[in-house]
Amino acid sequence: MTTVPAWPALPLAELQDSRDTLQLLTQIVGKVRMARTPMVNHWWNVPLYVSARGLTTSLIPPVVGADDARGFEIELDLRLHVLEIRTTDGSSRSMHLGGLPIAESYAGIMGLLDDLGLHTSIWTMPVEIVGAIPFDQDRQHVAYDPVQIEAFWAALVQMERVFTEFRSRFVGKCSPVHLFWGGLDLAVTRFSGRPAPLHPGGAPNCGPQVMHEAYSHEVSSAGYWPGGEGEGVFYSYAYPEPAGYREAPVEPAEARYDESLGEFVLPYEGVRTAGDPDAVLLEFLQSTYEAAADAGSWDRAALERPAPNR
Repeated sequence: MTTVPAWPALPLAELQDSRDTLQLLTQIVGKVRMARTPMVNHWWNVPLYVSARGLTTSLIPPVVGADDARGFEIELDLRLHVLEIRTTDGSSRSMHLGGLPIAESYAGIMGLLDDLGLHTSIWTMPVEIVGAIPFDQDRQHVAYDPVQIEAFWAALVQMERVFTEFRSRFVGKCSPVHLFWGGLDLAVTRFSGRPAPLHPGGAPNCGPQVMHEAYSHEVSSAGYWPGGEGEGVFYSYAYPEPAGYREAPVEPAEARYDESLGEFVLPYEGVRTAGDPDAVLLEFLQSTYEAAADAGSWDRAALERPAPNR
């Protein structure tokens, strides 16, 4: 274990190979959760959550009506760099992360589940990744730098804290703060309460029904994506995008609308190097939400809670 700054540097040039391996590991774990849980609106039954050790499925409850009454949890411990499966009857199994190609990690995870009597079948094709290789055939992705991975997790801990503060200011329908393993992005989503037009879809290895469910209602969504250049970006977008949204003034000064992504972005580096990273990130989250809500004529008086005086 290492000591990591609260807002560590995340240079993608050093992180990206390990990030790609971690993303595939989260997809395997996330697909297990998806296979063993009932569908929840907007696919909220599939993301992972930031934990005190790394990323977790949280409790996966036993299937209603099944003979096996045990629940279980899978956690990617990104401090000790092990994957652990714990059941509600006190059993557990674990394996080390890193040093193995994804095909062997996939076989290992499935083997741990089988050993615990929790056999689970998943679709082995990764989603939202161009040129993806099925998990059981992928011997290409093996990079795993523990220092870079721990720094990424430490940054997620800080983001989760600020996103939760932002989430607390909204009394309308709002998602948990969760990590979607399709893009490996930590996100929080607010809803206007109105239905949205059918989403066109188009993500790799995702049928159109995936996006239809995810964007069935109007949203203003924000998060962090460890992609692009530099150290990744905080982002904020609206679906459907209302007229005038992209021209709206937002804060801080470094924020801009990215035409290629179709969303507002703020470099992670600009937040972590700020004198008050929390304030800068909250400014971005709030101003981009207001741009969506005002352009989209949301009922803000009914949906928002005033920011606390602290």
